[in-house]
Amino acid sequence: MFTPSNSEGFTPLIPGISIKVVGYGEKTLTAMFLLDAGSLLPLHDHVYEQTGTLLEGEMELSIGDETFAVYPGDVWTIPPNVSHKAKVVKDSKVLEVFSPPREDYLRKVGIISD
Repeated sequence: MFTPSNSEGFTPLIPGISIKVVGYGEKTLTAMFLLDAGSLLPLHDHVYEQTGTLLEGEMELSIGDETFAVYPGDVWTIPPNVSHKAKVVKDSKVLEVFSPPREDYLRKVGIISD
């Protein structure tokens, strides 16, 4: 699979946060997120391991009991079933990899259907 870079094809996920699945396979899913300044990713957890990097912007990311100021180039890994949340300080762009692939995201963007 090859996906050329472009700014089109983002789907709203929650208010202020949009997603574009840019690649997926048997064991991973890679997604690009656009996050508007002031938006909040509420506290949640899931069964997926999640590794991300901030490409643009600024965020405050909480993983478990720790909170980090996140700047472009910073990388994080969130183990499965660990609570996390984010506050978007400046308009941001994030690239994240999930394992195993998130079927909910594949459904949300219309790649697979029920």
